[in-house]
Amino acid sequence: MARIAGVNIPTNKRVEIALTYIHGIGRTSAKEITAKLGFPPERRVQDLTDAEVLAIRETIDRDYTVEGDLRRDNAMAIKRLMDLACYRGLRHRKGLPVRGQRTHTNARTRKGKAKPIAGKKK
Repeated sequence: MARIAGVNIPTNKRVEIALTYIHGIGRTSAKEITAKLGFPPERRVQDLTDAEVLAIRETIDRDYTVEGDLRRDNAMAIKRLMDLACYRGLRHRKGLPVRGQRTHTNARTRKGKAKPIAGKKK
């Protein structure tokens, strides 16, 4: 099992697909990496040599923000909005949808399980 950016990527999948298991690398980035290193699209992770795995690891470290660093950057961006007390920051702080969605109905992902209100019949 190859370990890249602190993630064990599956060995029986194509390299292009296996790289998407790393947080911060999607299909497009994975295709760019494999094209840059010259791997054919049907190449499997189990067929890679140690040198090729090292080349992938170095390319990702050099050109992409992934895993812990990316999560930290996202958390810091949200924290900055909350500290500014701008509208988006207040929505994050209250746990409500940030991007203008309706909240009268729906929005259960952000608001959590519905809480019953006492005495609200009819």
